[in-house]
Amino acid sequence: MTAIAHTGNGVAGAMAATTQFSSMPMVSTVTALQHGAAAGARPSDAQLVQFFHQMQLIRRFEERAAEQYTRRRIGGFLHLYVGEEAVATGTINRLRPDDYIVTHYRDHGHAIARGMDPNAVMAELFGRSTGVSRGKGGSMHLYDASRHFLGGYAIVAGHLPIACGLGMACQAEGDGRVCLCIFGDGAVNEGEFHEALNLASLWKLPVIFLCENNLYGMGTALAAASATSELYKFAEAYHIPGARCDGMDVRDCYRATGEALEHVRSGAGPYFLEAMTYRFRGHSMADPELYRSKEEVAQWRKKDPIATLREDLIARGVLSEQEAQQIERQVEDEVEAAVEFAEQSSNPDPRELFTDIYAESGRGHLARHTRSSAVGETTHADAGN
Repeated sequence: MTAIAHTGNGVAGAMAATTQFSSMPMVSTVTALQHGAAAGARPSDAQLVQFFHQMQLIRRFEERAAEQYTRRRIGGFLHLYVGEEAVATGTINRLRPDDYIVTHYRDHGHAIARGMDPNAVMAELFGRSTGVSRGKGGSMHLYDASRHFLGGYAIVAGHLPIACGLGMACQAEGDGRVCLCIFGDGAVNEGEFHEALNLASLWKLPVIFLCENNLYGMGTALAAASATSELYKFAEAYHIPGARCDGMDVRDCYRATGEALEHVRSGAGPYFLEAMTYRFRGHSMADPELYRSKEEVAQWRKKDPIATLREDLIARGVLSEQEAQQIERQVEDEVEAAVEFAEQSSNPDPRELFTDIYAESGRGHLARHTRSSAVGETTHADAGN
């Protein structure tokens, strides 16, 4: 066996089988940027072993969640992240612990990559009081303020303006923090997407807009909904630099995020990163997947980010087969413990229906923000609560 070489255009080959998109390089930029070696550096072997564990944990967590859904222990909607694990792992692990994250409703993988307790995440899916949102949010609304993970959001693109608000907070604090805003390709046709990019560019907000392009908005293929297959180029209209990375390769996601962070932390404004990826399961557990062929899914499964990383680590002698299996057994134990924890947890007290509605603190100070833009200086006041 030999080490797997990242060619930089692996996603385009599989994409060509089902869409009419033109050939596209996996990493290309709208605006040429000069980045240091540290910014674009790839993860160390020790980090890759950690990433293998984390990606495997996300995968098995999602698979067990699917099982619990079919057993009616999880209600509502359930959107699985199977196949996209490299994106969450590669990008989120490049952030600082105090950076903000807001994301869409396919959020389990992001939460686990941020370090949230799998027990509490699974309990939230079960609607239990020990869940990360105390059983009130469910699958689509995971939240952990202590880790600056401020939600899954169920409204497509509805969280992009919120990311701008968090970017304003980071900018006002002046401590180098950024906000990572994650959304899917289906969000780019929403008005909030364009409003948020315009505002972030105008005020040079420290926001990374990360588009997880899995080629389908629910059951609609990207080719049928977008006039362009290169979504990162939308950013060009707002003078935001953009790039594309291989979302099936955790190393490339890590590298690309480093370059985005260098730009944003420098005070140069927002950055747009498009990760080309693919979900192996349906849009949700209720999806019969009639819009794509089994052959297409099988073709993409050959690029499984966990399997390819595992093969690479073993081929290069970083892990032995026995060590890889040991990690996999550890993950099984972790996920089994999460399911057991959720099953044994209690339902929320009915009185919880009346909590977390109004802020408990009184009216705060009046904060004034003054900033310069292309149309002059603007001042606006916000009442702190």
